[in-house]
Amino acid sequence: MRAAIAILDALLAARGGLLPWTPVFMSFGIGIYFALRTEPGQGTLAAVAGIALLSSLAGWRGPERLRVPAIAVALMTGGLLLAALRAHSVAAPVLPFRYYGPVEGRVVGIDRSFSDQLRLTLDRVVLEDVPSDRTPERVRVALHGAQGFVALRPGLTVILSAHLSPPEGPVEPGGFDFQRLAWFSRLGAVGYTRTPVLALAPPEEGIALLAFRVRMTISGAMQSGMEGQPGAFAAALMTGDRSGVTQATNDALRASNLSHLISISGLHMGLLTGFVFAACRYGMALVPPFALRLNTKKLAALVALFAAVFYLMLAGPNVATRRAFVMAAVMLAAVLADRRAISLRSVSIAALIVLLIEPESLIEPGFQMSFGATVALIVAFRPWTRVQHQVPAPLRPVAMLVLSSVAAGLATAPIAAAHFNRIAEYGLLANLLAVPLMGLVVMPAGVVAAVLAPLGLAGLPLWVMEQGTAFILHVAGWVSGLDGAVIAVPTPPAAALPVMALGGVAALIARMVWLRGAGVVAVTAGLIFWAGAERPALLVSGDGAIAGIIGPEGRALSKPKGAGFVAKSWLEDDGDLAAQDAAFGRAGFTGQKGALVAMVGGVPARHFTGKGAASRAAASCTGGALLILSEDWAGPAGGDCTIYDAARLRQTGALAIRSDLTSLQITTARAVAGDRMWNRPRSKSGGPTARQ
Repeated sequence: MRAAIAILDALLAARGGLLPWTPVFMSFGIGIYFALRTEPGQGTLAAVAGIALLSSLAGWRGPERLRVPAIAVALMTGGLLLAALRAHSVAAPVLPFRYYGPVEGRVVGIDRSFSDQLRLTLDRVVLEDVPSDRTPERVRVALHGAQGFVALRPGLTVILSAHLSPPEGPVEPGGFDFQRLAWFSRLGAVGYTRTPVLALAPPEEGIALLAFRVRMTISGAMQSGMEGQPGAFAAALMTGDRSGVTQATNDALRASNLSHLISISGLHMGLLTGFVFAACRYGMALVPPFALRLNTKKLAALVALFAAVFYLMLAGPNVATRRAFVMAAVMLAAVLADRRAISLRSVSIAALIVLLIEPESLIEPGFQMSFGATVALIVAFRPWTRVQHQVPAPLRPVAMLVLSSVAAGLATAPIAAAHFNRIAEYGLLANLLAVPLMGLVVMPAGVVAAVLAPLGLAGLPLWVMEQGTAFILHVAGWVSGLDGAVIAVPTPPAAALPVMALGGVAALIARMVWLRGAGVVAVTAGLIFWAGAERPALLVSGDGAIAGIIGPEGRALSKPKGAGFVAKSWLEDDGDLAAQDAAFGRAGFTGQKGALVAMVGGVPARHFTGKGAASRAAASCTGGALLILSEDWAGPAGGDCTIYDAARLRQTGALAIRSDLTSLQITTARAVAGDRMWNRPRSKSGGPTARQ
């Protein structure tokens, strides 16, 4: 009892410095919402709202000792309510069946798919014989086959014939949930076309489309003036258009830990606003009438804020850019209010704003890595300010660069490894070579080019920018080609990363020594938990088309090509860098093509695929076997086997199968994901489902 009272008293005494904890407690509630297995109903949400209201009142007028815990409860319950409200507010129709036919829509996005194909995002969608109230608000279509019959532009209304299907669930139980991502993006169907895309109506006008059009026009102009990948890379930096960046370039950047340079994030927004701020402030300092009569610091901050707004409009309001803008805007606002621009308080305010606008950002790697790196840098540079004068002046920039790279790398490495299953062994080297060039040459040249472009004088700064991006890509290619450049890491258990994140936050920002120690213990426990995780013996895709069995050489796959995204995801989650065809050649499956067998804990798992799979499997329902079919079961009911045919897999999603001494343990993606708004079951083709 005395210990509890002492903790409450300590919290009360420290409440003036607890602002950095507010986004942490709000994140608790948001995380709880996304971890639920069942969508909370109105009664549950009403009860949570009641708790939030009472705890808010207690934090405002309650006993002083209880005010801090009450505010923490209010933040947690508020975060849960906020996430639920957001999920309901973005609700839009999801295509409830597989569709093939004409698709009409307006181009609102152009990027590249996993297979490096150009991809369109369409709104104002029209599908043949699909009622408007069941037609997705947005669809995304990858372009295969002969194209180029029409110049694709923002706002252009196009028509094409496409295969569409609902967004797929996780490729394995507990894996990345694309259905959830699509729900919050209002993306109701995905697919591909092998027929030409044709223009149906000219581009429409509108503020959002105008910004998109300007973005693509600038991107096209930059790429025509800077050929090859350096130009595509530069266009991605300045406009956010990554459609010209090839998969090979993305792979090299990822393997060298430089992929953060191509996604408009806090780094780019910080470099741009920092350059504009410094140029304006020092430029006005050269003019005595301005320097003596005006507050040049605040004027420079205001100009930098306008530059950040323009960059946001130009690059597009995607999640990463919005998050970067909020962080930059909060820091510039702190300058205008005569407060420290870079502090834990400003970062906390930025995190709160981002979570209030888009609570789903919490579970995205971009949010986690951006704020994790920023907090680590602020904490790391506290002692640096006390010892920097002991470092020789010529070495200080190098020391600061090394310190910032190490601090940010240590903070983001576990997050990147958990989400992307890899650690770039030479990432520090690549960042030491590339990041200074980005800050000192590439981004300043881009800003100068933007200023001089209306005068027709952008040629020289664009040439400088091209040389810088070419060097960065050269560094990425060289580092990614070094032996052991990438270390594959198996995916962690679901609880490992949240435990480590909470421990890391406590270790970095807590004032109480015992709480910092507890944070270090939590990080260590998460790492141990991660290291001891075991991967499933057998994985089966949600359509039954591919399976993978753990063998002596790693996971063996049942097919050498096709289902490439699923195969690549499984291998990466295993911490395996092998290609799909190499994994197909491993020992694990026996039998003929379309009728393979693998042993799981002494139980035969028989995998039947291709045309006629159901009829070939009819005689195999014996001996307690596990039958996996890519078609609907056509055999008699009953039998001595467990059957997962295409119809059942459509309801369960992907399978993860483990074994003990007596039986198989089968986990389904649906059971892990639960019954949420974004993952209701779908039908095979046509007809309604429970999902509306």
